[in-house]
Amino acid sequence: MVRPITTLGKYLMLMGRVFARPERFRMYLKQYRNEMAQLGINSIGIVLLISFFIGAVICIQIKLNIESPWMPRFVVGYTTREILLLEFSSSIMCLILAGKVGSNIASEIGTMRVTQQIDALDIMGVNSASYLILPKILGLMTMIPLLVTFSIFAGVIGAFCTAWFAGITNATDLEYGFQYSFVEWYVWCSFIKSLVFAFIITSVSAYFGYTVEGGSIAVGKASTDSVVCSSVLILFSDLILTQLLS
Repeated sequence: MVRPITTLGKYLMLMGRVFARPERFRMYLKQYRNEMAQLGINSIGIVLLISFFIGAVICIQIKLNIESPWMPRFVVGYTTREILLLEFSSSIMCLILAGKVGSNIASEIGTMRVTQQIDALDIMGVNSASYLILPKILGLMTMIPLLVTFSIFAGVIGAFCTAWFAGITNATDLEYGFQYSFVEWYVWCSFIKSLVFAFIITSVSAYFGYTVEGGSIAVGKASTDSVVCSSVLILFSDLILTQLLS
């Protein structure tokens, strides 16, 4: 019981240092642009690929498992859209990014810690926590709505490709289902949830990397712990946010 409370206290103290007032905004702005490219733009490929196939799989599964003469034909498109908007393109995609982005952040900062690069920044009077972590948090939170948008469209395209080339369902019925009873708030819910998840991924991963002690083995363990902890917190936050935003 003591260890989780101690970890939470250290995490909050680190976040207090992270969100301190920057000394030189120009230096932070350059780092912020680099993190947007590294964490956001470099993740577009895997987001598009996974979302495309997940959209196709959802379409096939819905068609095969709820097919009934009593069920409207457009329900396949409707259900696929709701799954993409409410859960996959925000929650499940951020779980995937926790593995890719989170482990990258933890290992990068952890390596800097064990090679004493962070100690060198502190000796030079630089707020190392803010300089290393704040641009990562802001960079991913800036890019995550774009990644969510790409994920939604890639999932829709995957569903349509299934309808066109595999003959699972009629493309006209699928299109009508995507448009039927559309609720714009669901898109905003997806954006809001993804922003919270992006903060969790970057801050938790950065904490495990920043506080690592030991050598390369400790860095690997910190990377694994960051992914596990981020994933659990994302699922827990998803439960709370779904209840609050519904």
